Amino acid sequence: MSALVVDTSSWIAWLAGGGSPLIAEALEEGRVQLPIVVVAELLSGRLDASERAELQDMLADLAPLGLGLDHWFRVGRLRAALRARGLSVSTPDAHVAQCALDVDAVLLTEDRVFAKIAEAVPLRLAATE
Repeated sequence: MSALVVDTSSWIAWLAGGGSPLIAEALEEGRVQLPIVVVAELLSGRLDASERAELQDMLADLAPLGLGLDHWFRVGRLRAALRARGLSVSTPDAHVAQCALDVDAVLLTEDRVFAKIAEAVPLRLAATE
């Protein structure tokens, strides 16, 4: 099975008790890969100290993506290529998409911008119910 990159939007839904069962399955199988910006986005949410510590412990067990400078060069090139096609994408969204592209993973997201990105580059999106 492919690695699974989970966008912040899907993490939020899953952590709230809903969301895709793909996350639990991929966590159990050790297939979840974690874009670094998603860590910051999740930990900046409205959490008490206990919830934040528990979330941080869970995230610390996942494989981090997007640490190297070469990755950020690719993020910049991706944003430029998308802009040339008329699609303006935030740096965090480009980072998440590039993370999935870097490891040939499937991306799970609730955010529609990634479907637009997938029309321009070979980004694989998980089917959502």
